[in-house]
Amino acid sequence: MKFAMSYSCGKDSTLALHKMISSGNECVALIIVINKDQGRSFFHGISTDLLRKYEDSLAIPVIECPSNGEDYHLAIEKGFRRSREMGAEAIVFGDIDIQGNRDWSEERCRNAGIDPVFPLWHADRKKNVEEVISSGYTCIIKTINNTLLPEELLGKAIDKDTVAVMEERGIDICGENGEYHTFTADGPVFKKPLEYEAGEILRFGDFSVIDVN
Repeated sequence: MKFAMSYSCGKDSTLALHKMISSGNECVALIIVINKDQGRSFFHGISTDLLRKYEDSLAIPVIECPSNGEDYHLAIEKGFRRSREMGAEAIVFGDIDIQGNRDWSEERCRNAGIDPVFPLWHADRKKNVEEVISSGYTCIIKTINNTLLPEELLGKAIDKDTVAVMEERGIDICGENGEYHTFTADGPVFKKPLEYEAGEILRFGDFSVIDVN
């Protein structure tokens, strides 16, 4: 099956991509919604320059969907329709178990006339993280809720040591509730490692972000 990936660049959507490709499916596009004002992806804050490197490292075209935030749903539906023109039969999502998120994604797919697929749905959150690590993915912690996690985790990879810190703090180590966000820099679905530079730490109230270029 040909599919397009609703891609955040983070560990969960990368694991979903991994599972689909490992099962013999072909990804024709990565669909990413871009904040028009910031020139970065929503939520994970990946710059458009870095997205070009993702396109090269994964050898999969990126469909950028510019949005001002209010029209996010319309922008992503437009991206879904574009992927259909590229041959996609379904849109794949990395959602795990938050029903509201799934409902929203299914509605976007209905409006765009394409099927949704959720390869991680109801998988154990901890096992997902363990699978990301054991499969050989390099997932860098880009954003943290600093009321829950120490700032020194920023820029570090998800591994047994960073997971131990999360468990010690008593958070969901999958970060599904917004405790942290990642970007993936290497792993089995990558044709070559992502080239990036970690910059300064930016602080926004309860959240801290490491700038990545």
